[in-house]
Amino acid sequence: MRAIWKGAVSFGLVSVPVKLYAATESHDVSFRQVHAKDGGRIKYQRVCSLDGEEVPYSDIAKGYETEDGEMVILSDDDMAELPATSSREIAVEKFVPSDQIDPLLFEKSYYLEPEKSGAKPYALLRQALKDADRMAVVTVALRQRTSVAVLRVRQTERGDVIVLQTMMWPDEVRVPDFDVEVGDVKDTEVKMAHMLVETLAGDFDASEFEDDYAGAVEALVKAKIEGGEVKRTERSTKTSGEVVDLLAALQKSVAAAKTARGEAPVDSDSDDSDSGGSTPAKTSTARKTAAKKSAAKKAPAKKAAAKKTAKKAPAKRAAAKKAS
Repeated sequence: MRAIWKGAVSFGLVSVPVKLYAATESHDVSFRQVHAKDGGRIKYQRVCSLDGEEVPYSDIAKGYETEDGEMVILSDDDMAELPATSSREIAVEKFVPSDQIDPLLFEKSYYLEPEKSGAKPYALLRQALKDADRMAVVTVALRQRTSVAVLRVRQTERGDVIVLQTMMWPDEVRVPDFDVEVGDVKDTEVKMAHMLVETLAGDFDASEFEDDYAGAVEALVKAKIEGGEVKRTERSTKTSGEVVDLLAALQKSVAAAKTARGEAPVDSDSDDSDSGGSTPAKTSTARKTAAKKSAAKKAPAKKAAAKKTAKKAPAKRAAAKKAS
């Protein structure tokens, strides 16, 4: 893993230098928008809705739309005047019981690794949080914006680690706009509900669950590749960890190299028997073409010699026909 942030956890007079790592990663199946006919990728242009012209990145600014639909344009200078913080401190505000924080508030999770000089205070803070069964409410500046977060201890295969979880602001949690109306509930119904809960009771094990959709997509794509249902695009031979068609890539590379040298590329799709009779003629023609190009750069006397050589070409072609 690569650290995305460095700073220090401070509580009281204690400071713990730490590094921050993303604790999660998405494994969602991603698709490209392509042309169904030939598999070409769909491209989008940045077009102004008023004049219909394409807009370069240098002319794009930030805009804030008001409730009545008006647009306030904010320049880079305007954005620079906004309050920003570059503090590298994770400041502990208070320690609260773990059950007081609604999990709905949690947003992103990060692992905290101590620097070598902070290993001991890190271990002390970790043990204190475990023993007290509390979370540390902290403030931290990530990406130049202050957020509220919590520190808690998580058990992993590599041991207990302190996790920082950023939180949403209270006004970002929506209130449901519906009511749940229930009629009379009988005691026997409640008893049966309790029995059902007890029947399905157990301990949570994340390994018992898997993403069926991702597995089904992978199986479908694999089956199509094995069946030859693949669209060849300009990007097909680009190195991407998969060999699309190595032979075709090599043949294209050889043809490109010959073209760069002024030679006519050999048709790799022709049959061996046909190429045996036609290749010498093509090779000699290619050599003569190169000779003409080189002769054109030399003195006029050599041009005459090149013309004589060119006149002899039909005799060689006739000899080639007799040999075949």
